[in-house]
Amino acid sequence: MKAIFTAAVLGFLVSGAAYGQTMDHSKMMHGSQPAMMMDGMLPQETGQSAFAAIQEIIAMLNADPATDWSKVDIEGLRQHLIDMNNVTLGAVVSASQPGSSMRFDVTGDGAVQGSIKRMVIAHAATMNGVDGWIFAAEPTDTGAILTVTPPDPASMAKLKALGFIGILTLGMHHRQHHWMLANGMSPH
Repeated sequence: MKAIFTAAVLGFLVSGAAYGQTMDHSKMMHGSQPAMMMDGMLPQETGQSAFAAIQEIIAMLNADPATDWSKVDIEGLRQHLIDMNNVTLGAVVSASQPGSSMRFDVTGDGAVQGSIKRMVIAHAATMNGVDGWIFAAEPTDTGAILTVTPPDPASMAKLKALGFIGILTLGMHHRQHHWMLANGMSPH
């Protein structure tokens, strides 16, 4: 799997570099002004981050001749990115410290509630036990409760500093998770 992923990334980088060199963006019009380039360079960011993440995955899929398009689920990836956005920007978090753990009561309104449940439960299952950190999650009527116990008392300062959203960013599984979602695989 790692070899396929590495090959896909390399294919994406090579095809992306060739794509950027062959397009003549100077003829593109935005309103009445031509697009301006600085010394022939183009920005790397394609706009909104979810759009950019989807574009990157699609470029990787296009670069891989073994892509099974009948299994690709870009809409599933988009829904996950919506969940990430909802939790990052719409969740309300209350933190407390019962004993040697931190408890995060995460709530939200409307669609944010479902996003919280999906994200918190999945992250706790993925990260539980990694580097000695203990994650436990349970759904509530308005979101979820995440309880995190660090591996040692000295790590409590790090846990408090990271807070809920910082804890969700831990682990290098996010890119692989998105790749699996786009390929129609269950990442959990």
